Amino acid sequence: MKINQIKSSNTKQNFSVIELFAGAGGLALGLEKAGFETKLTVENNRWACETLRKNRPNWNILEADIVKIADDGIKKYINFDGEIDLLSGGYPCQSFSYAGKKLGLEDVRGTLFYSYAEILKELKPKMFLAENVRGLASHDGGKTLKTMIDVFEDVGYKVYYKVLNSIDYEVAQKRERVVIVGVRTDIKEKIGFDFEFPKPIGKKLTLKDVLQNVPNSLCASYSDKKKEIFALVPQGGCWRDLPDDVAKEYLGGSYHLGGGKTGIARKMSWNEAGLTVLCTPAQKQTDRCHPDELRPFSVRENARIQSFPDDWEFVGSMAEQYKQVGNAVPVNLAYHVGLSIKKYLQGLS
Repeated sequence: MKINQIKSSNTKQNFSVIELFAGAGGLALGLEKAGFETKLTVENNRWACETLRKNRPNWNILEADIVKIADDGIKKYINFDGEIDLLSGGYPCQSFSYAGKKLGLEDVRGTLFYSYAEILKELKPKMFLAENVRGLASHDGGKTLKTMIDVFEDVGYKVYYKVLNSIDYEVAQKRERVVIVGVRTDIKEKIGFDFEFPKPIGKKLTLKDVLQNVPNSLCASYSDKKKEIFALVPQGGCWRDLPDDVAKEYLGGSYHLGGGKTGIARKMSWNEAGLTVLCTPAQKQTDRCHPDELRPFSVRENARIQSFPDDWEFVGSMAEQYKQVGNAVPVNLAYHVGLSIKKYLQGLS
């Protein structure tokens, strides 16, 4: 299956979803394909909102600060009377000053997680979905994640979490993320069994699978000096493949620090999956050079690696477009998680 050819899930029942921290729409698009109807998206970045409006003019897109929305009460912004099935979104990973204690909702006030949890408490959807960086699982010795789970449980949810790797879900990218799913306790009792995360898909996609006939788009460039460096690196190689004198000059003081540093002067191979797509394409510590050409991947190539379809357009400057793509949840990962949530909700009927 080509990475950008997943079709919407056939279902007679569309479940409703409200998305916070929507970004450029990777999570929302994946959930839509899984059979969820987007009732509201909230995002405060102007250009990400323009991207959402460009691609889904029928969506209710709220360009606003999540803190204000939580304070006002999100229901005043929703033109929908029924019960919301799912609240989704990826809030940032922030430290809590009382880590180690059992915290209630009021104790995490001032964080964006608080705003997410406050909206969850107001809406009381049947389920929620939160995505975060892999580091959340070990942040502050695991106390940050435990605090979040405590708060979600206090609000009235049975919580499940797992580290998922995008490469296991029809995404040509090694991108690990913590995925947290909550089920309202009364819904859990009615359904009678635990939520299960999607099982990995057998076939693992490579860059060769997804970067054929990519449409033209904006693309960053390397300096002549960096091009000279990458001309010496083979596909799948990095600075370790450079002549020693060149490597010493390029790495500078970090050459003598030891360790991996395999992200420096990294040239990708067609026969591997992409590394985590980042917001800036030409940082020295995290280079991902095109396998055949002396340049970073283009905006559209990164979008393919993130499993966005080609007709999903990004709005804004080149830097804004790279940032939107890099910050997104891979569409196909969202799709497979969405299918698992939909399957669970169908247990109600």
